[in-house]
Amino acid sequence: MLTEFGRDIWISDGPHVSVAGFHYPTRMAVIRLLDGSLFVWSPTMITESLRTAVDAIGEVRHIVAPNSLHHLFLPEWKRVYPKARLYAPPGLRKKRADIGFDADLGDTPSPDWAGEIDQVPMRGNLITTEVVFFHASSGTALFTDLLQQIPPHLLSGWRAVVAKLDRMTGPEPSVPHKFRIAFANRRPAREALARILAWPAEKVLMAHGTPVETDAPAFLRRAFGWLT
Repeated sequence: MLTEFGRDIWISDGPHVSVAGFHYPTRMAVIRLLDGSLFVWSPTMITESLRTAVDAIGEVRHIVAPNSLHHLFLPEWKRVYPKARLYAPPGLRKKRADIGFDADLGDTPSPDWAGEIDQVPMRGNLITTEVVFFHASSGTALFTDLLQQIPPHLLSGWRAVVAKLDRMTGPEPSVPHKFRIAFANRRPAREALARILAWPAEKVLMAHGTPVETDAPAFLRRAFGWLT
């Protein structure tokens, strides 16, 4: 099922994914470009109902993994949409040599979506290099794992304590503590953040957390104040 999130952008919440016993809610986005083709961001598990909803709004031509941690469902999306181009973020080609990627995500947008979707890799992190996107017509900034918020009811016992200490269960989405300390080189991260903060963002979407739909610039400054 797809839910409209703004002009030419839809979201779909997928099933929870378990990592070391921690249950993460998942979310993907579908953006319709001016030529009518679809840009699929951080795809979740595909189902017949989801496929039907996606096909109803356009043709899938771009399937994007925003960081090297979000790769579980890429092969099945490629099987369903073999003509679509599959894009790898830094580090994922080596990690998933079994997947035949068509292109790599870099510092500048692909000509296929330049002018409609901007992108910035946040380098310097030892865990992953996440590519952050901005969809201009809906004013949406798209983060994957750099911003998270796990509902407390999904956790219990020591995992609930760890998640709280990791800043993953606060009142609003936050950069987890493990990602903060993993920025071994903060200079490129600050340069990327400066570009992100310059976007005229109205909303912030993330794969694991409640979307922010008001005062997006103020929220981003709060979330990344530790970095600036």
